[in-house]
Amino acid sequence: MTATLDAPAVDDERLSDTFAALANSTRRAILARLAEGEASVNELAAPFDMSLPAISKHLKVLERAGLVVRSRRAQFRPCTLDAEPLRAVSTWAEQYRPVWEDRFDRMDDYVRRLQLAAPDDAPVDPADPGDPDDPDDRDDRDDRDEPTHERDR
Repeated sequence: MTATLDAPAVDDERLSDTFAALANSTRRAILARLAEGEASVNELAAPFDMSLPAISKHLKVLERAGLVVRSRRAQFRPCTLDAEPLRAVSTWAEQYRPVWEDRFDRMDDYVRRLQLAAPDDAPVDPADPGDPDDPDDRDDRDDRDEPTHERDR
């Protein structure tokens, strides 16, 4: 279990299993489909160009992570989404919100300073190297046309 001063304890192993399950685009697509409602393995497999055993392996990973629950109704074994592990991911990530917000605020301040420093008619283009004829706009490179590598000579 891991805890910070601001965040509740989170089961590290369960969190790792959830992130591992979410790391695969097929599994994320399966979860997106299950967010719409329960589905059979055949229904989940339909949009993918893979075998039913391959889909079943993905479902087993999702089940181990606690994201999918399979029930049994006679011959029908529908899969449903269990969002609890996603809440745990959200809770874990939430502890970093102050860091993100602080960095975004600093970036906003920096962009505002750049906009205030630039003349209104000259937009700031970070890709523009400046005027090569203006000594103040030149970088420290030697711009002569001489080759820089032996193989180019």
